[in-house]
This record gives sequence, structure tokens and C-alpha cells, in this order.
Amino acid sequence: MRQDGIQVKSTRYAKYQSGHHFVWIPFKRRKIFRDEAIIEATKRYIREAAANNDIEIDRTLIDHVHVFASFPPRMSASQVVNILKGYSSRHLRMEFPWLKQLYQKDPLWARSFYWGTCGNVSAQTVRRYIEECQG
Repeated sequence: MRQDGIQVKSTRYAKYQSGHHFVWIPFKRRKIFRDEAIIEATKRYIREAAANNDIEIDRTLIDHVHVFASFPPRMSASQVVNILKGYSSRHLRMEFPWLKQLYQKDPLWARSFYWGTCGNVSAQTVRRYIEECQG
């Protein structure tokens, strides 16, 4: 992604420009981000999951997990967040065995998540463009 905005990308049949903000928390709001090692591992696994699935990550912030990403139109937001959460959960449990004991059968991440979208133009600009094209 460019610093001044979201880069236009293309697939075989579409051009797209989208930015998506995802936020999720550990199950039962447990404090798992105790040290820098687990924070860096979480960022690494989220980036690996994204790279394996044609998702571009711009920023990742850890306290609860914030991710700013762009992905092709063939994918839904729920698919993307499930990929990122599933991959990171599986690999974090392998790297940090104390997470297995802390959570045992519980999931690492809460089921819910926040999803917001953004772009380079406002809703008002899009409305004006549509009105100008019609008349």
C-alpha cells in the first residue's frame, strides 16, 4: 500500500481499491500479550497467513489485534479474518506451549470481531459522481 492512499490492484476480471480495518481480542479478554516475543510472533503469523492468501497487510497493532489490510474482491471480510485468526492461533499455540495450558479447549481468539472499510474518497464524493453521471 502507498503512504498517501490505497493502491489500485487488479485481478483477471476486476480492478479494486479497498482498505479494511479488523480488530479482535483474545478469548475472555485474557492478557496474553505479556512480552515482546508473543507480540512479534503474532505479527509474524498474521503476515504469513496474509502472504499465503493474497492479502496485503499495511499495519498490525497489538494490544488486542488491529490489522489494516486489502484483499481481492473474491474474498469476504469474514473469510479474511478467519484466515488470519485461525493461522495465528494454530502457530502461536505451537510456539508458546503455555497458551495451550491457559486455554486448553477454549479458542485463542474471541469469535467476534470488528470490521470497518475505508477508501480514498468519501461517500459524499461517490454520491456526487453518480448524480453527475446521470444528468
